[in-house]
Amino acid sequence: MTESFRRDGEYEQYTNPYQGAQQHASATPANSSPVNPEWPPPPAQPPAPQPVTVEPGTTVWPAQPQVAGGDGNGGGGGTAVLTAVPAAPAPAPKKRARGPFALLAAVAIVAAAIGGGTAYGIQELTGNDTVASSSTSTNVVPSSAKGTVSGVAKAVSPSIVEINATLSNGSSTGSGVIITSDGEIITNNHVISGASSIKVSTSDGKEYTAKVVGTDSKKDLALIKLENASGLTPATLGNSDGVQVGDEVVAIGSPEGLTGTVTSGIVSALNRDVTVSTDESQGQQQQQQGGGWPFEFGGQQFNGDTGSSTTTYKALQTDASLNPGNSGGALIDMNGNIIGINSAMYSAADSTSSSSAGSVGLGFAIPINTVKSDLASLRAGGSDS
Repeated sequence: MTESFRRDGEYEQYTNPYQGAQQHASATPANSSPVNPEWPPPPAQPPAPQPVTVEPGTTVWPAQPQVAGGDGNGGGGGTAVLTAVPAAPAPAPKKRARGPFALLAAVAIVAAAIGGGTAYGIQELTGNDTVASSSTSTNVVPSSAKGTVSGVAKAVSPSIVEINATLSNGSSTGSGVIITSDGEIITNNHVISGASSIKVSTSDGKEYTAKVVGTDSKKDLALIKLENASGLTPATLGNSDGVQVGDEVVAIGSPEGLTGTVTSGIVSALNRDVTVSTDESQGQQQQQQGGGWPFEFGGQQFNGDTGSSTTTYKALQTDASLNPGNSGGALIDMNGNIIGINSAMYSAADSTSSSSAGSVGLGFAIPINTVKSDLASLRAGGSDS
């Protein structure tokens, strides 16, 4: 009986340990592997399972084997798979974290630049053909000189140029405003209309040749471009919708060829209907007679006859002193923003009475928002193309 039980293997674990080795060996089933007493006994428990990484940041442990038919404590045969419990996600590597934070920091710097009013810096970052523009009043003038005519003049004068156009029957002198660092300049159409050549002088005395890019005679606007220019100081185009009557303003231009002349005054009125000539020869003839560009206002004609070909636009009225040569120059708020392009002014140069000589404080400027809305068209050749 003992031998049969041992052959079945059911009670082999109860073999008498005091039996001789020879007797035990003779009772061992034939298919059992001989035991080498020099080998170390197998471990009582399987080795501890090693962690297995299934995806970045997640670690699971393999299920422990469970013998089928047992009580979960090692009895029975077969294996049951236990559900793997994911470990807590590992913290993200520091190197990856730097990217988003660096991006946020860069955005914060740009936002600070906008808040500080460095529109010129934004223009340089986005390209030479991007106009520095603001929907609100930007502080172009340093805080130490804010609100002063001298502060405005120092900050904006480098952005104002003198324009000399050679015509078929003479010449024309006016002003212009640099709007990009590579030499795009806004001026009046009547300053360069019919010109065979255009020369432009900047505030530092440099002279350039310019070509007409586009014209719009109905708004009396033109866009010209300097040849081989770079590193110029573009003006900041403000928001003329925010201008109020009584606001202090500064005008910079080249009246009578006096480059960089600065005058000041206030905004006298808004939305004045100003009618100017679109007949190139009509206006040029009147300018050569010393009367300035002809225009109509309030039912009266100034500086001669405007002719039959005219256009009317809404203008800002100012009492800042303007004279022939100021056309195309800048009307500026006290923060240094361009709010208008000076376009028409009453000139008493044709008067024989000394009592009527000089500026009479009647000048008009095209609102800068009109210029900004027309800029894409001018770059494409303008409405006159």
